[in-house]
Amino acid sequence: MKIAVTGKGGVGKTTISAVLARLYAEEGKKVFAVDVDPDANLGLALGFSEEELESITPISKMRRLIEERTGADKSNTFYKVNPKVDDIPETYGKENNGVRLLVLGTVETAGGGCVCPENVMLKRIINNLVLHRDDIVILDMEAGLEHLGRGTTEGMDQFIVVIEPGARSVQTYKNVKRLAEELGVKEVKVIANKIRNDEDEKFVRSRIPKQDFLGCYPKSQAYRRPICANGYGDWY
Repeated sequence: MKIAVTGKGGVGKTTISAVLARLYAEEGKKVFAVDVDPDANLGLALGFSEEELESITPISKMRRLIEERTGADKSNTFYKVNPKVDDIPETYGKENNGVRLLVLGTVETAGGGCVCPENVMLKRIINNLVLHRDDIVILDMEAGLEHLGRGTTEGMDQFIVVIEPGARSVQTYKNVKRLAEELGVKEVKVIANKIRNDEDEKFVRSRIPKQDFLGCYPKSQAYRRPICANGYGDWY
């Protein structure tokens, strides 16, 4: 199963990604949790220590590795679009609680269709994980829709859009569904987070098609504390 977790900022994507990864790992599956967010904190939610995470450099920032694999440097405007990446998940990933974390980072660009060497590397790594392995892959995506414009999530089995009870979140789901279909991803599901009461749940259910709705989580300290105690990170 290859799942990309997306949504607007602050809705709880990282928490959902970490919980999914840990649950699959507890079933004995080999799981890659891939952090594709510039504000990378999936590792904390998975139970890695701050010291362990400080030792990790996102792949998108490994200039020497990118130049070595793509052949690109400051004096060379030509580079490989199919660099060798099959060894990167095991070499640069770190494991904790049965989940191997791979921090990709993201490419900072003003345009939506970046074809720079960094983006080529990220896209190839994701394609390798998605298309050439039998492992569970959970992608914790950056907020917004730019990653869809870059095409780094083609080939995913499913998108899970994390929303909160509000019109902007619902609009994000609709935009993700439209763009995902253009990439050939037919399964776009929704988890509603921060549900405070029956009114919030009715709002979400009235706007999300039944076949796309996976369920909802309440905004409650009663749920936050035990999840944190088990190493799943913060619950929103």
